[in-house]
Amino acid sequence: MHRMTRHMRKPLVLKKKERETDREKGRDRERERETDRQTEGETVNVPFVAECGSSCDRLSTIWLQHGVINAPQSVIEQFINDTYRDRYTDEITKGTLTTIYSVAVSIFSVGGIFGSFSVGLFVNRFGRRNSMLMVNVLSFISAALMGFSKLAKSWEMLIIGRFVVGLYSGLSTGFVPMYVGEVSPTALRGALGTLHQLGIVVGILIAQCVLLPLCPESPRFLLINKNEENKAKNVLKKLRGTSDVSTDIKEMKEESRKMMSEPKVTILELLRSHRYRQPLVVAVVLQLSQQLSGINAVFYYSTRIFEKAGVEQPIYATIGAGVVNTAFTVVSLFVVERAGRRSLHLIGLMGMAGATVLMTIALALLEKLKWMSYLSIVAIFSYVAFFEIGPGPIPWFIVAELFSQGPRPSAIAVAGFSNWTANFIVGMCFQYIEELTYPYVFIIFTVLLLFFFIFTYFKVPETKGRTFDDIAAGFGGSSVTRGEKFSPEELNSLGADSQL
Repeated sequence: MHRMTRHMRKPLVLKKKERETDREKGRDRERERETDRQTEGETVNVPFVAECGSSCDRLSTIWLQHGVINAPQSVIEQFINDTYRDRYTDEITKGTLTTIYSVAVSIFSVGGIFGSFSVGLFVNRFGRRNSMLMVNVLSFISAALMGFSKLAKSWEMLIIGRFVVGLYSGLSTGFVPMYVGEVSPTALRGALGTLHQLGIVVGILIAQCVLLPLCPESPRFLLINKNEENKAKNVLKKLRGTSDVSTDIKEMKEESRKMMSEPKVTILELLRSHRYRQPLVVAVVLQLSQQLSGINAVFYYSTRIFEKAGVEQPIYATIGAGVVNTAFTVVSLFVVERAGRRSLHLIGLMGMAGATVLMTIALALLEKLKWMSYLSIVAIFSYVAFFEIGPGPIPWFIVAELFSQGPRPSAIAVAGFSNWTANFIVGMCFQYIEELTYPYVFIIFTVLLLFFFIFTYFKVPETKGRTFDDIAAGFGGSSVTRGEKFSPEELNSLGADSQL
């Protein structure tokens, strides 16, 4: 009897322990779910905040500096004329005035050229976020120079201020797409890249000071460059809104493994290497397609264009172009991950080409048909809308997608240099070309847009939903870049103590 009681007690004890264990597991699961809910509630907007903060970091300088010198063109030219008269007691010639104004417009791009080449010096030494924070001082310096130029009666201060803000913009156009590409999940990389363009056209300078300090550092930079895996995991948990970031960490570790055979690439090495030639050509041509489309001719001189087209209130038409610019950036934000980068770029280029043809017809027939002034407004609005669908946002973030971690900073620097150089050429030469070819000046851009359309159709790959290394492998790199696989043990060995 006693023996039977002992045997009966054992199952009872075991069942009791099992129930306690199950209750404990249930409590653990509940705690995990509560933690996840708290984390999600706290961090669901982190990618959005990071994107908005970093994008607004560019807005009031880049977009504003493209357009700010447009509407008050006559005021600035009058300031130059008055200053010249006070200095030399003589009226300025038309050629000299055009030259000084063109330099004031295009020097912004020269600063951008120098800034774009300095991107790698900052991001590898100070990190992505810290670099964006540091260069904000340049925007305040440029504002002081331009703001006090009239008081000092110096158009030179205006020109220097434009150069400094161009330097800031060149740095920012390298920092921001790189940061956005590295913090965004693959499925949302295109949408957040377009949100960056939206930040350019609607943000304000105050937002960069408020939001940017809230942005986390790039997890790729923390893991691959700084070898701080725990910090990278914490950042990823905030960015993704989940506690399971093993897939992202594994992808980054695999990229790091490949970087052991692919060290950081300097600009000279990038230009000389046959391995990177094809993606580099694609990156450069995409940047040229943005600037040589003629968009900055419109942003710099739209008020002047509307005046020549016979529009009674050109300043309101210019404001309307800015509204269209913003609205279609929002449209691009919602369709980029559905339609893909390549498709939207093709649609944008072809639409812009059609708009330039309409603009040419309107300008050529204006003296015979007064209602052509309305067609010119429709043409420019359409032109700006198609620009924001494709050539506006896509070239900036697709460059970061075409290259792996090693050559990425140098590639962004070269692409940025190409963009700002083309920007300078358009800003400096458009007034002279317009005087020689009016009303057929936009035919030049039509030809260039058709060329870029053909190039994009045959040479540019679709990057939607693909990892960085998958895209790089598509260009036919070495065995490393073609996607060599590593075992889980090898990947796990790349931990916080390993030397990347």
